[in-house]
Amino acid sequence: MNKIQHIEIPKYTTISGKTMPINLSYQLFGCALHSAPVVLINHALTGNSNVAGSEGWWSTLIGPNKAIDTNHFTILAFNIPGNGYDGHTNHLIENYKDFVARDIAKLFLSGLESLGINQLFAAIGGSLGGGIAWEMAALNPKITKHLIPVASDWKSTDWIIANCLIQEQFLVNSKRPIQDARMHAMLCYRTPESFQNRFHRSQNDEFDLFNIETWLLHHGDKLQKRFQLSAYKLMNQLLKTIDITTNRGSAAEVLQTIEAEIHIIGIDSDLFFVSEENTATLKLLHPKLSNVSYHEITSIHGHDAFLIEYEQLNAIIKEIFQPKLVGAVS
Repeated sequence: MNKIQHIEIPKYTTISGKTMPINLSYQLFGCALHSAPVVLINHALTGNSNVAGSEGWWSTLIGPNKAIDTNHFTILAFNIPGNGYDGHTNHLIENYKDFVARDIAKLFLSGLESLGINQLFAAIGGSLGGGIAWEMAALNPKITKHLIPVASDWKSTDWIIANCLIQEQFLVNSKRPIQDARMHAMLCYRTPESFQNRFHRSQNDEFDLFNIETWLLHHGDKLQKRFQLSAYKLMNQLLKTIDITTNRGSAAEVLQTIEAEIHIIGIDSDLFFVSEENTATLKLLHPKLSNVSYHEITSIHGHDAFLIEYEQLNAIIKEIFQPKLVGAVS
């Protein structure tokens, strides 16, 4: 695994007006920094900076001779401060409601500046990570040549906000907060058809439970062992607060300032960031911008298809990352 590195930001002032030191950690994969175009990977709610290699959570997409080829690109991934992966505890863990998604976008942009990166070849992220990528592009419309939000949106819809409220109630009030919140979340990340296709109402005789029940309990226990409660509260808060239009103009006005080629990738069965919101964004932009496109993964698995249907995702993005099309952007 590539070593975790750190950038110290002595005084960061949140959008809500709180000032504190932040430790921004990151990992690099592939080509050495400043020797190749840079691809920024933004992780999702329970993810981290370990995106490639044998234990990388997106290793089906990133690696030697893969869709995002580490032979030709520098891969950069920041940890959202407070996610616990780097072992650091920041003040924002205890004051998670002081933060919104735009704060993380600002911190990531500060990290790029500290690393001497003036422009990315691509910024790509799934779910929450895609929302942060949208926020970054709205803050700095020139920051990336390609913007690739996957199973995501530029705003938290009423549906997302509602689910985040339920998640927070579990996290604040439950005796098993991480386990219970995670079990509920899995119902948003998958679909009824996905469950039926896998379990067929089968039972686990050892535990006298349906297999869908043991599967949910397993996912709750698994996350509890590797994820901090404070981190979950923060990530849920960030997911609820994605909105590139806050204190700005209309969605169309803000979106049209982004100079990147925008490649929106949705999932036809996504019950969380529903595909209809992505197509609405496309309709909002398409008459005025030629640099926006929409692609859709077909799957029974819902939101998590961006981690499951890797062959479809590879096929969608591989043309963007063809070496012959890549200029000297770093």
